[in-house]
Amino acid sequence: MDNTPSQAHSEEFAPVFVNSRREALWIFSVWAVGLVWAVPFCYFTGYDESVDAATFSTTLGIPTWLFWGILVPWIVADIFTIWFCFCYMQDDDLGRDPENESATVETSVDAQGDPS
Repeated sequence: MDNTPSQAHSEEFAPVFVNSRREALWIFSVWAVGLVWAVPFCYFTGYDESVDAATFSTTLGIPTWLFWGILVPWIVADIFTIWFCFCYMQDDDLGRDPENESATVETSVDAQGDPS
């Protein structure tokens, strides 16, 4: 048996764990990108101490810093979440539930009547 690191690593973890870890890394990465975009953008382009209504910048009637710093990332995150949940996530087989199996057996014995 060849015990190369890649082969030993692939046999070490259950598929449910591997899929969950991969999905968690994707979610955390996208969250980190959103954080790195939204916080500095809003900090540097947000309200100044002296706001001049004549030169105040808006996009679709919303302050520009709010539109590009909060609204657009929020919409992008919603689109990513919908795609991720419906197209990328995998539904793994978790096996049989022993409690549910014993309840099914008891129900079938009761439905057939008392064997005595």
